[in-house]
Amino acid sequence: MAQSGGPSIRGLYRYPVKGLSPDPLERVELRAGETMPFDRAYAIENGPGRFDPDHPQYLPKIHYLMLMRDERLATLQTKFDDASETLTVFRDGKQVARGRLTTPVGRQMIEQFLAAYMEAELRGAPKIVVAEGHSFSDVAGKCVHIINLASVRELERAVGSAVNPLRFRPNIVIDGAAPWQEFTWIANEIAMGGAKLVVIERTERCAATNVDPETGKRDMAIPAELQRTWGHTDFGVYARVSEGGAIAIGNAITV
Repeated sequence: MAQSGGPSIRGLYRYPVKGLSPDPLERVELRAGETMPFDRAYAIENGPGRFDPDHPQYLPKIHYLMLMRDERLATLQTKFDDASETLTVFRDGKQVARGRLTTPVGRQMIEQFLAAYMEAELRGAPKIVVAEGHSFSDVAGKCVHIINLASVRELERAVGSAVNPLRFRPNIVIDGAAPWQEFTWIANEIAMGGAKLVVIERTERCAATNVDPETGKRDMAIPAELQRTWGHTDFGVYARVSEGGAIAIGNAITV
């Protein structure tokens, strides 16, 4: 079990639209076998796509607008309202688009903005897609993504500059553990708040982590630095919710 002063939750985030900015949360209710509520509930197809909302299946992220290739997305800020599922898009603090994603007209408002703003990156008209109960995660199974701030600090020492943890698109940010301790939790159950999660695998990083989540600039080579310094490109872990319950910033974590 974790000792007093051991690991705890320091941040909670979800990404209602794949590739767009995170929603910071203070508290969230996790359900067994599910992602965070509304996490990657929507995605934006880059031109004509293969996603079938009547028969939703996992597709690689290359089918959608994504930070790995479309870094201009990082210059947009978004706000998502749970009750109405309305997305508001801001650029430089000014509202540039707003639409209720449950309606064709609302989706069209966002799509029209993205068609103009992302014109150079598009293979065709962008289309917002959604399916009941489906998550457009980077992995096929429904899970949450955990980042350890102690490991972030080790990476900062290697690269010689500050590293924003949001480069790694975490759902749960923890601190108080040893650097890389999260890797030792694979196949173990961890408890936090009223929930329990089974850590299932390490997260292999891609070029999306090279993009500053605030400026949209490719200013680092994080997978290359991980490989050079530690001999792998893994950072963070995926966990499956085995027992649902509420979790909140400040909750202690036990293994």
